[in-house]
Amino acid sequence: MENSKEKLKLDYPCNWQYKAICESRHNIDEIAKDVLDKREHTIKESNNSKGGKYKSHTITTLVHSDDDRKTLYEEFKRHKSIKFVL
Repeated sequence: MENSKEKLKLDYPCNWQYKAICESRHNIDEIAKDVLDKREHTIKESNNSKGGKYKSHTITTLVHSDDDRKTLYEEFKRHKSIKFVL
């Protein structure tokens, strides 16, 4: 998207990926369960910080609408164990 004012156009439902970064001591499976409840999802470890304090994970799940996608993003963002989410 060249112009940041353009709206993202997706065909729903679709799989969506969230990149979640948290401290290594936190259990990403529990975090995903807190946010996604019983919604099916996959988790793939992405990267570790140089010192190993932080880990990033790619969490993929089916989203049903633009509001659903944004709501899940906000829930991941608000989770006490998540440092950063993309």
